Amino acid sequence: MPELVVENLKKSFAGNAVLEDINFTVADGEFFTLLGPSGCGKSTTLACVAGLEHPESGTIRVGDQVFFDGDPRSAVPPEGRNLGLVFQSYALWPHMTIAGNLALPLKLRKVSGPEQKRLIDEALDKVDMLHLRDRYPHQLSGGQQQRVALARGIVYAPGVLLLDEPLSNLDAKMRDQARIWLKSLQREVGITTVYVTHDQVEAMSLSDRIAVFMHGRLQQVGTPTEIYETPATPEVAGFIGRCNLLEGRVDEAPAEGSTVRVELGSTGQHLKVVRTQDVREGQDATVGLRSERITLSHRADVAGDGVNVLRARIKQCSYTGARFEYQLSVGDLDIHAESTVRHKGEEISLLIRPEDCLLYPATV
Repeated sequence: MPELVVENLKKSFAGNAVLEDINFTVADGEFFTLLGPSGCGKSTTLACVAGLEHPESGTIRVGDQVFFDGDPRSAVPPEGRNLGLVFQSYALWPHMTIAGNLALPLKLRKVSGPEQKRLIDEALDKVDMLHLRDRYPHQLSGGQQQRVALARGIVYAPGVLLLDEPLSNLDAKMRDQARIWLKSLQREVGITTVYVTHDQVEAMSLSDRIAVFMHGRLQQVGTPTEIYETPATPEVAGFIGRCNLLEGRVDEAPAEGSTVRVELGSTGQHLKVVRTQDVREGQDATVGLRSERITLSHRADVAGDGVNVLRARIKQCSYTGARFEYQLSVGDLDIHAESTVRHKGEEISLLIRPEDCLLYPATV
């Protein structure tokens, strides 16, 4: 399967920029996810790749074939791109059987009758739906309809498979199951896949790499581990997982030191943070702190091993089954933390390792 290359893509609607200088490459056979909140530009990017939207500028190519070139302006129509596209709504023809739905794209490509049957049965077998080939969409569950839509997307062996939030209509338990077999299917077929979602769990569990979108711009591209452990911006850190973003000011930044100290707002309390980039004393900074990396303790005199200790007040505790979730306050700052232990009382110590803190110096 070929790689997909998107370069310098720009797109506007009614004069409002929705995509600004989008660049990424999806490797041959890679599962690549466009992740971000609603309205960030991820679905518009997918539509541009599919040919359903035309950018103002940039280039899109798959292998050696250029689908769009802004200079000189040229575009291959959607039907000429040999892409598989699966929508959120599944878009199955209700008056056609499952086999009939899969036959339609093959008929458009003038595939012979015997070859159609072979390809249809092969695709349905891959999604475990061959035994239902003669049923109609209304006779299937939502999960089964989703599998049929995926089978239709791969039946003609497209160069790239585009998936626009295909699991969003499923309930939570079915979505968990669907993630497992979808990844298994993609590995079995070996097809280059671009997947759009706002669901972080989907993105983290399915993807080889993730592109995080915010406000029409690409914030970071990396593996799930890179995106989670070393988010490039506070916006990415705040969107992926549960991350506290604490505003402060650097009050100690020794030239030779591996850590810096950040005073947290007007709380009078400090955090030592591993220095990951250039920072100077007096500089405003944001510290990112993931909820699950805070240890709660009733001891007020905890010290040693260079661990940070913040004194906090428990505002609320919620039981979620696997853990307790705490809403805490450190002065005028709100902090969310998780623990498997139920802590009572009003005051608590928060133990935080410097290497678990993410440092984002303010830019002028």
